[in-house]
Amino acid sequence: MIHKIDETTHYIRQCLGDREVPEIAIILGSGLGLMADRIAEQLVIPYAGIPHFVRSTAIGHKGNLIFGTLGGKNVMAMQGRFHYYEGYTMQEVTFPVRVMARLGVKTLFVSNAAGAVNPTYRVGDMMIITDHINLLPNPLIGPNIDEFGPRFPDMTTVYSKHIRQLAIEEADKMGQHLQQGIYVGGTGPTYETPAEYKFYHAIGGDAAGMSTIPEVIVARHSGLEIFGMSIITNQSNDLNDTCLNSGDDVVKEANKAAHKMTTLFERVIARL
Repeated sequence: MIHKIDETTHYIRQCLGDREVPEIAIILGSGLGLMADRIAEQLVIPYAGIPHFVRSTAIGHKGNLIFGTLGGKNVMAMQGRFHYYEGYTMQEVTFPVRVMARLGVKTLFVSNAAGAVNPTYRVGDMMIITDHINLLPNPLIGPNIDEFGPRFPDMTTVYSKHIRQLAIEEADKMGQHLQQGIYVGGTGPTYETPAEYKFYHAIGGDAAGMSTIPEVIVARHSGLEIFGMSIITNQSNDLNDTCLNSGDDVVKEANKAAHKMTTLFERVIARL
């Protein structure tokens, strides 16, 4: 694994040339790749050309690694992520985060499209992730990579309280209300049943999705500071009588909210 990480890191450093390696990285979820358009002075590296990167096949994931500036800071962004439901191993899903850490990234912003588990949430809401419940296989199962972190990393304060406070302050300046809640991650690729939505809420969840947590666990293991945000793109249906969810609809709703999230991320990054 270390050999592959180092090969990929070396390739990306060569592509960067004289560019400064960023200390901030962003992972853009379904329909949220439009944020990439706000990154200035872009260098775009397609996943297809990066050694040991797999392909992103999910709807709304373009599959590019983008370097440039956002909020006056050097950043790198994944325009699309990898998912366990695509058939990839957890090591493949989280491989880019290992490369980020090897490059020198210190702070990771993660975003996703999620379904509302909390009945007070509405489509279009933005939710700061304060904690998570993991129902996916843990990406740290197997031999520990001692070069990155300990065998048993602490998960008490995964999501940075400092950056969460900055986001609240900037959202207030924008006149934008933010939800704050717990993200539940499942394998997918099926959307949740009404009973599953009720179960997720009963165990403490506010939003549910099929990503993010594996990347966050590996980022935490690697010592990165983490900020996470979900865009609420669909809601639970307790009546079992109407089909509410489709991949295209999720991307459509995420696109509507992408501008708000991009502006917020840009303002928060400017303050780091």
